[in-house]
Amino acid sequence: MKTSRRVVLGSTSRYRAELLERLGLDFELKAPGTVETELPGEDPAVRAMRLATAKAADAGADLGDALVIGSDQVAELHGALLEKPGTVERAFAQLSGCSGQAVNFHTALCVFDTNSGARYTHLDLTRVYFRQLQPEEISRYIEREQPLDCAGSFKCEGLGIGLFERIENSDPTALIGLPLIALAQLLRAAGLSVP
Repeated sequence: MKTSRRVVLGSTSRYRAELLERLGLDFELKAPGTVETELPGEDPAVRAMRLATAKAADAGADLGDALVIGSDQVAELHGALLEKPGTVERAFAQLSGCSGQAVNFHTALCVFDTNSGARYTHLDLTRVYFRQLQPEEISRYIEREQPLDCAGSFKCEGLGIGLFERIENSDPTALIGLPLIALAQLLRAAGLSVP
């Protein structure tokens, strides 16, 4: 196994970059430029994997020998997608709809080896159980944390953790957007020593 190799995170997400730093790897950031279209009738898990794979391929398109990481997360409530809200009003509506409900987060991961063309993939499912939320709690939370760029309208690494009854998953970093347990496994499968 190689101890070092060019690693590229195909993302502009500061959350994913902060997570990747935990693995102690030198890495670069590159915006993938992937158009995140929703296909009619597409299963949320399939959409997450399609976009993660596309991001890795798009970011690695003009690179030499590199391992390119793509990731995407799709939040789903009763089969309906929960996009990044973008506005306070949409965030309030999303969190009101999530109150007392279980929300599925499909986090897909792809490591693309630009040298061999191999793709190593993983799909994580995290189920978040929201407690019953009062309107004033939702408003107070949104005002304090401004989760407008987060699918599901919360930041579990911050104050958002107070919105939940429980979380069911196999990797606590998946909900933030980059499942590090799986990523370490995929990087090892691609020939990189981690740690």
